[in-house]
Amino acid sequence: MINIEDKKQCCGCSACVQRCPKQCIVMKEDEEGFLYPVVDKDVCIDCNLCEQVCPVLRQREEREPLDVYAAFNKNEEVRMQSSSGGVFTALAESIIKEGGVVFGARFNEDWEVVHDYVETVEGLSAFRGSKYVQSRIGCTFSQAEQFLKQGRKVLFSGTPCQIAGLKLFLRKEYENLLSVDFICHGVPSPGVWRQYLNEFIAHQGNKKNSVFSPSKPIVLNSIRDISRIEFRNKRLGWKKYSFALTLSVPDGHGAKNTVLLSEPYNKNIFMKGFLADLYLRPSCYACPSKCLKSGSDVTIGDYWGIQNVKPEIDDDKGICCTIVNTSKGVSHVSRIDMDKVISSYKEVFQGNPALIKSALLSDKRSEFYKHYPNKFVQFISHETRLPIDIQCKMWIYNLLLNLKLVK
Repeated sequence: MINIEDKKQCCGCSACVQRCPKQCIVMKEDEEGFLYPVVDKDVCIDCNLCEQVCPVLRQREEREPLDVYAAFNKNEEVRMQSSSGGVFTALAESIIKEGGVVFGARFNEDWEVVHDYVETVEGLSAFRGSKYVQSRIGCTFSQAEQFLKQGRKVLFSGTPCQIAGLKLFLRKEYENLLSVDFICHGVPSPGVWRQYLNEFIAHQGNKKNSVFSPSKPIVLNSIRDISRIEFRNKRLGWKKYSFALTLSVPDGHGAKNTVLLSEPYNKNIFMKGFLADLYLRPSCYACPSKCLKSGSDVTIGDYWGIQNVKPEIDDDKGICCTIVNTSKGVSHVSRIDMDKVISSYKEVFQGNPALIKSALLSDKRSEFYKHYPNKFVQFISHETRLPIDIQCKMWIYNLLLNLKLVK
């Protein structure tokens, strides 16, 4: 039976919950805001199926990819709506057009991140864009299995550990399954994300950081006043992306105004804490699925550093590194219509160390959770502030960069 003694030993994929024949395992949120399996020992029959599908206990071998590309979607609108180059959408559209089903992460009505599936090209828009929160898998492994047994093509996208969990859950290879994971830095706490949004509603709605500079204070009544969230808005470019919220707020006359609130990623409190590794899941500091161990057919991600290795295709609109791991992946990638340039695993790794390295455990993480949920915004503001000498150097560098005196 699953017994979590060290929280680093659980990635929260929910494979054990869905495979249990007695349905005696449930996911419960801990004090850090992460979900962990809890077993009803009175109902458990010690069949050990839960242990057989655990990606931490049953890790795969490290792999080398078959092909690597720098790529982007030819549809400019799709590309701009995507975090990087829109390759996921190109792969997903090909599955949908063949009568298939696509699984991915979306926001629900309360702006929590959940896994779901769609069967239309229009439905794919909900899956576009990075969501820097661990998703609730729910029963999607079981749903995918049902579609696969019916003979339908399925694309399942998720974090490497989620794909590893799916593969173990299925217990066999399906030719009609295309599994797609992404280069993962680590997953932040859903509880911290929820608390951040609550504090935003309570305290930050009146800040004058809107690009529209509203003349009247913005008064938010609830989380439902948020109509769109983008962790990676490209208004200022792909490399200088912004965290953006679109609000739909009453104008006092029965109608609603649409207002965009946008902050550069290095100014936004939630993003600063995420990038400082303050509230990643404990397993992310000892990830069981690095080095392409998840078993995915295709791995995608931002091609950070593209300006150094393929400057001729860098237009700051987003380039996706497309790492093809299996012959099935080769077949699917070769059929989709996208612009791509041959690259290498080594070139991708130079800008994406998260491919093979787990996040470093911050010595401030435990201190953060002492302040959570109270005053955690103040803690992040203080602990992620750069020293004055570094701020001065960055200001001078950016000035020289704008004057085109440095590259």
